[in-house]
Amino acid sequence: MTMIGISIISVHGLNILTGYCGQLSIGHVGFMAFGAYTSAILCTKLGWPFWIALPCAALAAGMAGLIFGLPSLKIKGFYLIMATIAAHFIIIWFIIQLRTITGGADGLPVPKPKIGSFVFKSKVSYFYLVMAIACLATLLAKNIIRTRAGRAFVAIRDNDLAAEVMGISLWSYKLQAFFIGCVYAGIAGALLVHYYGFASVDQFPFMDSVWYIGMLIVGGMGSTSGAIFGAVSLKLLDELVTIVGPILSAAVAAQAAASLALITRGLIIALFLIFEPVGLAHRWGMIKTYYRLWPFSHEELE
Repeated sequence: MTMIGISIISVHGLNILTGYCGQLSIGHVGFMAFGAYTSAILCTKLGWPFWIALPCAALAAGMAGLIFGLPSLKIKGFYLIMATIAAHFIIIWFIIQLRTITGGADGLPVPKPKIGSFVFKSKVSYFYLVMAIACLATLLAKNIIRTRAGRAFVAIRDNDLAAEVMGISLWSYKLQAFFIGCVYAGIAGALLVHYYGFASVDQFPFMDSVWYIGMLIVGGMGSTSGAIFGAVSLKLLDELVTIVGPILSAAVAAQAAASLALITRGLIIALFLIFEPVGLAHRWGMIKTYYRLWPFSHEELE
């Protein structure tokens, strides 16, 4: 549940950037690593408290998002995807090279958050911390889309040329989307390393960025509830595979059982793209509408 909460925070940021603004990013985990190491360095090297390091990590990741979001002003589509992929590997490369500060490939120990004398060292206490932040992040994400900036994001996603003709500044709002999305990533990354008590580049593999996109596909892009549905669904699927994998390894080849997680996630995403391209959020909306109108049909109401 703690990992689900961290994933929800990260996917909310990606949803604002990709789902609402239409700027596809496959380097999201790189910005999580940027925020994670910012918080780790501030807490470990400088002795800052977690509650100050966390917003600093969010802002640092947001500033990195602004820098790597600059190409979005001139390129789009496949070329923007390649630029965000490059961002991930550039960030990871810098983390490894700055070994005197970051610990390089060996990693960096990270202290647990605390309030006064109370330390969030148990999994249960950290769960409540993550869920509280996830709820605040969800509330903020939902309200961001109701603002002028949120409406501009949707206009840019639907038709950027028409949005520009209507007076929407593309460079301003695209950079704002990158900043907000990466702020969420920085918070999620910081929470992740403080949960493990250790920061390592191995915690931020490139494939996780792809799976975050998969969460948006399963949950439904351009929907705050879709980000939650997608993160919960794929994370619970991973837990199910973890339980079923050892059982299947006795019946099939161990190598096939080890690949079950990748196969299952890929299959689920492919099935959603084919049969439910708008995601679980749309299906959930249909269910709510059905029960709100029951026992009357649309035709009878008309």
